[in-house]
Amino acid sequence: MKTYFFSILLMLLSLTLTAQNISIEIFQNGFNSPVDLQNAGDDRLFVVEQGGRIKVVQSDGTVNTTLFLNISGQVSTGSEQGLLGLAFHPDYAANGYFFVNYTKTNGDTRISRFSVDPSDPDVALPGSELTIIEYAQPFSNHNGGGIVFGPDGYLYIAAGDGGSGGDPGNRAQNTTLLLGKLLRIDIDIPGTGTNYSIPPDNPFFGSTVDAEEIWAYGLRNPWRFSFDSDNGDIWIGDVGQGDVEEIDRAGGNEAGLNYGWRCYEGSQPYNTTGCPPVGELTFPIAEYSSSSNTSNCSITGGIVYRGSIYNNILGLYFFADVCSGLIGTVD
Repeated sequence: MKTYFFSILLMLLSLTLTAQNISIEIFQNGFNSPVDLQNAGDDRLFVVEQGGRIKVVQSDGTVNTTLFLNISGQVSTGSEQGLLGLAFHPDYAANGYFFVNYTKTNGDTRISRFSVDPSDPDVALPGSELTIIEYAQPFSNHNGGGIVFGPDGYLYIAAGDGGSGGDPGNRAQNTTLLLGKLLRIDIDIPGTGTNYSIPPDNPFFGSTVDAEEIWAYGLRNPWRFSFDSDNGDIWIGDVGQGDVEEIDRAGGNEAGLNYGWRCYEGSQPYNTTGCPPVGELTFPIAEYSSSSNTSNCSITGGIVYRGSIYNNILGLYFFADVCSGLIGTVD
């Protein structure tokens, strides 16, 4: 999990790594380890701090003195743990529901739903937390963290492989586990004994062996992912082991894809013992080197630009590397 500066980027680099001049304008700063930035369909921005706080930034750049949410007492911090993701319900304007992804004080992952205070749109309603799903984390790193509502209205959750190095438990390839996966659940319809249900078109729906929540697997640490608002494609920035940072893309209806980790790091073999045939794997649409002879170390996945202001970057996918400061695009 990586932090980044909260900035508006006016010009960017291409994946060819050809150096270009970049003009960066700071919209607001002074945050403590900001790890996510979201919008609720109005003029405000919501900045998620790793320590367990969410702050509201108004359209003029001022930051509310009152926190939108503060669960710092419930969150483990340090390393790659903390409050890691935020998503607003597609019908947030009507129901006031928002969802967070955080590591509990024991290090395990929890996805919870909160409600906004009906009397104050800038604060969460005290005592409104509803746990949606939890799963154990064997190590402190590779927690994933991203949560996004897809065009289909389902909640997608990025789960890392459980940490350490090289996926020692081979968890990403194990479809009985939730780790190393992209999960997909229906949070509007409770299940039997759960606060969510399984969409019937999930690849392992109805299985008594495989985890029904899985949408895709074979991921190492898909720290950030997003949907192309134009066509619904899924874009995933998956952090590499030490040599290759990868970007995966799939159609929104392509269920059950295996992105290959720990068998492959990007397109390069890593540990192919007991792995499926190459033809059953989905390899990256793009990758770049993070080996020791580069200044790169860890990809943070971004979005496909579909705005109306900058026509020259329309349709480009943006990502960044936390160590080198690289900002790149995939056409």
